Amino acid sequence: MTNTATAITTGTWVLDPTHTEIGFTVRHLMSKVRGKFEEFEGSIVTGENIADSKVTATIKLDSVNTGAADRDAHLRSTDFFGVDENPEMSFESTGVSVDGDNYTVTGNLTIKSVTKPVELAVEFLGEGGDPWGGTRVGVEATTKISRKAFGIDFNVAFDGDKVLVGDTISIIITAEAVLQA
Repeated sequence: MTNTATAITTGTWVLDPTHTEIGFTVRHLMSKVRGKFEEFEGSIVTGENIADSKVTATIKLDSVNTGAADRDAHLRSTDFFGVDENPEMSFESTGVSVDGDNYTVTGNLTIKSVTKPVELAVEFLGEGGDPWGGTRVGVEATTKISRKAFGIDFNVAFDGDKVLVGDTISIIITAEAVLQA
């Protein structure tokens, strides 16, 4: 692995919620359901050495939106997130490595008081000025997790070997972050 990352300005970058989407996809019956979380905050702190960088995020679980109010209410229930007892999920990086414009961010994801290591594949989309005099960076991060590993194991079996909801959750984060003065 080479360490030839595109230079990113050193400093603290804060996620712009208007230009960031934290989305997911999961199997449902013979199809897939897409959703996103609409309330979150996060930061990227870049150091002189990319390995010294830190990424943190906190996501409000009751902000889940799949476009179907009944399904969203079920996701907020104790069958899934149990938002009354577990209002947030969080991520804190433990390492960053680079290969060209592609980064790998390893860290700990906590959902429902269960913390598991995850690895995010991150594509650097660019850095530059914006029309308001600020500096922005764009990234896209992807990973897959097992919802059962986080204690989210609700399901309904049917038609022999089929289940209502798949175990693998594909996560895709498209983010713009703003450099803080």
